[in-house]
Amino acid sequence: MIVAQRLRKGSCGSPRGAARLVADALKTIGSLSPATPLVRADSAFYGYATVGAALRAGADVSVTVRMDPKVKAAIATIDDDAWTTIDYTDAVFDEPTSTWVSRAEVAEIAFTAFTSKKKAEHVTGRLVVRRIPDLNPSAKNGQETLFDTWRFHAFFTTTDPAVADTVAADKTHRGHAIIEQVHSDLKNSALANLPSGVFNANAAWLVLAVIAFNLTRAAATLTGPALAKATTATIRRKLIAVPPGSRPRHDE
Repeated sequence: MIVAQRLRKGSCGSPRGAARLVADALKTIGSLSPATPLVRADSAFYGYATVGAALRAGADVSVTVRMDPKVKAAIATIDDDAWTTIDYTDAVFDEPTSTWVSRAEVAEIAFTAFTSKKKAEHVTGRLVVRRIPDLNPSAKNGQETLFDTWRFHAFFTTTDPAVADTVAADKTHRGHAIIEQVHSDLKNSALANLPSGVFNANAAWLVLAVIAFNLTRAAATLTGPALAKATTATIRRKLIAVPPGSRPRHDE
């Protein structure tokens, strides 16, 4: 279900408007469930504005961090015996080396984010780090390295270790993002062609598209597991069955 939406004007970076969107979404979620929500995001949203909005709304965060000097220095302090080997249920494709990775190691260290800002905006939490063997064949030139080399991926989380330990936190952070399927679904249905070049008209269309998506998803879920995860096109064909000729045009 989509609980918040926002149409942004013009070309802009991913974090623009994210804090308000997170606050709106968490306000709705808070009225639906007493459980502590978890906001997952990629490194584009690693900033106090978004993280602070989530924390003020009572949520925990799990946000990928950029490998800046501070993060690299923190990783360098992790003891060698602190790493835990994990096996992926399914291999993960590693783009830099164009290989499938099925083994990695994880560890964590206490970390304070946003220390360059004023003290009130410092956020304490955990830096969870996953390392995988650096198997780039071009760097070896036919010779084996004298010691293992690694590449690191890290994220910052405020989740209590008693709720999710290092391995569990890493698994949760790597979990498939359902929102990407929602984006694809909307682009293949209501958002395939926004109705005009007028911002307000497109904003209204987005709201209507989200309402239609949620109602369609709710109706499909009520029918049972067969359509619970189906796309809008499948639901429309199997459940709603609206003849193409009866759909109104945008100019009607």
